[in-house]
Amino acid sequence: MDILSNFSINQKIFIIYLIIINLIALITFLIDKIRARNNDWRISEGVLLLLAVIGGSSGALIGMVLFRHKTSKLKFTITIPLIFIIHRILEVYVFNYLN
Repeated sequence: MDILSNFSINQKIFIIYLIIINLIALITFLIDKIRARNNDWRISEGVLLLLAVIGGSSGALIGMVLFRHKTSKLKFTITIPLIFIIHRILEVYVFNYLN
């Protein structure tokens, strides 16, 4: 049984995009955490926030919590959850009103 069989082609593409961008965001938060521990070259906060804005808010939020990364930065503790909420609202709209 195909999990995506009930979705239109555009919705399938959107779902695949979300999976990929969220994995990228999660891995990027992990890499930055490892680099922070090693006092190595870091990934900019702008890149981390950009990944969240372009659809990776779930991966970013999971990365923050799971790796305890950027949780002391107000910019992240407010912005990432806010973007996450906005994305969930947009996803409901996309899947219910755009077929």
